[in-house]
Amino acid sequence: MKKRSRYRPRELILDTMAWLRAGMTRLEECSDGTTLKIRNHDAMNSLRLGAATYESINAIIHAMNVAEALAKRGVGEEWSKEITAAQDHLFTLAQRGVKNGYKFIVRGEELKALNLAMEIHDAQLDAVTVRELEKAMSYVLEVKRQRKMRSIETKPNELVQNQSQ
Repeated sequence: MKKRSRYRPRELILDTMAWLRAGMTRLEECSDGTTLKIRNHDAMNSLRLGAATYESINAIIHAMNVAEALAKRGVGEEWSKEITAAQDHLFTLAQRGVKNGYKFIVRGEELKALNLAMEIHDAQLDAVTVRELEKAMSYVLEVKRQRKMRSIETKPNELVQNQSQ
C-alpha cells in the first residue's frame, strides 16, 4: 500500500491584480454585500413573523457565526458579549424548534438579542473588506471542520425533499 502524500496543490490565481483589487474593496461597495444583508434580514423577518423555516434559521446561524469570527479578528470586538448572548438565544430557539417539528417560534427576549446582534453584524459588514470577510468565513469553516461548534439536530432528508417540492 502506498502512503498518501500530504501535498495538496493550491488553486491558481490567473489575474493577481484583479484578485488583489477585489480583496481590498469594501463589502458595502459590492452587490454581493447587499444581497447578503437582504438574505439575513429576510430570515430575521420570517422569524419575527413566525414563518421561519430551517433554511432561514441556518442563514441566521451563519450570520451570527460570521459576526463572532469578525469580532475575534478585531472588527467590533467590544460587542462580543452581545454576540455570544445572541448565539446562546439562537441555540435554545433552534433546539426548541427542532423538538416542535421544525416550527421556530421566537420569544421576545430572544428576538431582542438577535436584532441587536444583526445590527452589529450589519455594522461589521459595512466596515470590512471582501478579503477580511473571506478570512472570517474560512475561520468558521475551520472551526466547523474541527467540530468545535455546538450543533442542532440535523434535518432529515425527507423533510428537505418535501419542502423543496
